[in-house]
Amino acid sequence: MNDLHIFEKHIGIETNSAPALELLADATKFSKQRIKQIAQKGAVWVMLKGSSEKAQRLRRVKKILEPGDTLHLYYDETVLAEQPPPPELIADEGAYSIWCKPYGLRSQGSKWGDHCTISRWVETHLQPQRPAFIVHRLDRAATGLMIIAHKKSTASQFSRLFEQRAIEKRYRVLVHGCFPKTPASYTMTQSIDGRAACSHALLLKYDEVLDRSLLDVSIESGRKHQIRRHLAEEGFPVVGDRLHGNADDAVQGGKNLQLTASFLAFRYPVNKTGGKEGDEPLEVEKIYRLPEALLPRL
Repeated sequence: MNDLHIFEKHIGIETNSAPALELLADATKFSKQRIKQIAQKGAVWVMLKGSSEKAQRLRRVKKILEPGDTLHLYYDETVLAEQPPPPELIADEGAYSIWCKPYGLRSQGSKWGDHCTISRWVETHLQPQRPAFIVHRLDRAATGLMIIAHKKSTASQFSRLFEQRAIEKRYRVLVHGCFPKTPASYTMTQSIDGRAACSHALLLKYDEVLDRSLLDVSIESGRKHQIRRHLAEEGFPVVGDRLHGNADDAVQGGKNLQLTASFLAFRYPVNKTGGKEGDEPLEVEKIYRLPEALLPRL
C-alpha cells in the first residue's frame, strides 16, 4: 500500500482496454473496496480520448477505459476523511432549494474530492433526487443560507440576479468590542486586494460583560472574506475568526466563526396560473430567514 498521505496517480491507457478499478488497484495497491470509496468521494477523474471537454469525475470505477484515455487519482487522506455535519433544508422550491450550511461544510469541491460539499450532499440526499448547481458561495468557516439550483436554466437565472445585485443578503455577526451605535448603518469602504468593497453594519446588541457586539451586516460587493476583513480592520474582529481575528478564540467550547448568512430576498419569475403561451412570467418576491435558534446571539 502507498504510505503517502497525499499523492497523485496519472495513468495513460496505451494498448489494451481495462476497467478503471483494475488500473487503480495495480497503481496504488489499495483494495478495490477502498478505491470505490475514494471514487464515490470524487477523487478519481477521467479524460476520454478525443474529448474536447475537461476531465470529468469518475464515480463508477467498473467503467472500461480505452487506449488514449487517461485516468487520474488525487489522494489526500485528510480531505477524504472529512465528515462535516449535514446541511439543513429550509425550503424546497422544486427548481431550487434553500439550505443552512453548517460550519466545516464546503461550498465547492476540488480535484481531491467533493463529498464534503453542500452540492454533493444535496444531490445524494434531497428527495426527489435532482442535480445540484452552486450559484454563490460561503466560506467553509461561515454558516447560513445558501441557494442550490436544480436546473442549469435556474442556475443561470440566479447568476444573473447576483451579477445585477438583485439579491439582498444580510448576515448576523458577533464581534469583539463595543461597535459604534449609529442611527443608520456604519459603512466600511476599505479596498480589498486592490478592489473596491463596501459593507454596512448595524449594531443590534452589546454585552458589556463579554465586550461583544451583535451586528446585522449587508454588503454591496463580494470580495473574499470581505466582512471578516472589514470588521477586523475597524478593530472589531469576528468572534472565532482565527485568520483575521483572535487565534485563541473559544466559542461555546469550540472555535467556530460567528458569521451567519441570515437573510435572502429576491424576485423570482414564476409562470402565471392559466396564462397564455408567450406571456411574461410573474415575478414573486421570495424572502428567506434563518430561525433565531440557528443565528449567533449574545
